Amino acid sequence: MGEPRTGSRVRVGLVGAGGVGVRHARTLAGFPDVDVVGVTDVVPGAADELAAELGVPVVADVDRLLAQPLDGVWLCVPPFAHGALELAAVRAGVPFFVEKPLATGVEVAEEVARAVVGAGLPTATGYHWRHLDTVAAARAVCAAHRPRLVDATWLDRVPPPAWWSRRERSGGQVVEQLTHVLDLARLLAGEVAEVRAVAAPSTVEGRDVDDATAALLSFDSGAVGTVTAACSLPGKLAAGLAVVCDGAAVELTETSLTVTTAAGADLSQPRVDGRTAVDRAFVDVLAGGAPATGLVDYAEALRTHRVAVAIAESARTGDAVRP
Repeated sequence: MGEPRTGSRVRVGLVGAGGVGVRHARTLAGFPDVDVVGVTDVVPGAADELAAELGVPVVADVDRLLAQPLDGVWLCVPPFAHGALELAAVRAGVPFFVEKPLATGVEVAEEVARAVVGAGLPTATGYHWRHLDTVAAARAVCAAHRPRLVDATWLDRVPPPAWWSRRERSGGQVVEQLTHVLDLARLLAGEVAEVRAVAAPSTVEGRDVDDATAALLSFDSGAVGTVTAACSLPGKLAAGLAVVCDGAAVELTETSLTVTTAAGADLSQPRVDGRTAVDRAFVDVLAGGAPATGLVDYAEALRTHRVAVAIAESARTGDAVRP
């Protein structure tokens, strides 16, 4: 089993040496109080270049990585690979950070969530937008002015990894990509009570992820919302959400916030790098600190994941779905 930390430095391992794993590894290695002690990947040779860059060993498999004295482990794998890794970390008693989405569907995520609760382990997830100071400002506006309408959008291209184009491996665009703005919709307007969705099926051979999805959301608060997602463009056109409140409006992306009131419109940019902040926040927890406001643990991430999966299910069946 993983052993508790005994020194002033936080010891972490990394599972998954793809693009996202490389980003997290470089961020973690850049913190002065963190030691990345090993990297593993199921693809032979995939971790070699990253491990050499960081000056750390390649570990043969996840069990051997978890057997080392770790304070935490970062699980940076595609959606279809989740489940066994998280459960292995729970069995080893090692707190884990897991990238979004939690899985392709809800069953695996629900099983992991139960195991995490039973073990009482600290966890964190890759919803890095929540760490932006602009998100905190938007949340303050929505707390002071009741949200009535939410419009969440992600209009983009198909990402390069081959697994992304297959629904059984990625979960589809809503589950894998739009989940970031669905998480903010929950944060700003409250829990989603029901979804109704339709989809335009793929027109590309070899890809069964829908070209586009549109959905209506009903919130417990009485607010309503729309969701639009498409992956048929040559590049990213838009990703963010707008919230219309009583007497105010918020337009939020990863790089900007516009707040409109009777006094006019105020535009600002984040002063926080969310991708760095999300890793720093969990390192601080592993070092014994209190969780940062923006830190999304597994249970909270599961609430967002349920909404995304519900939209995908409604688009597939044509039925209204309650997350």
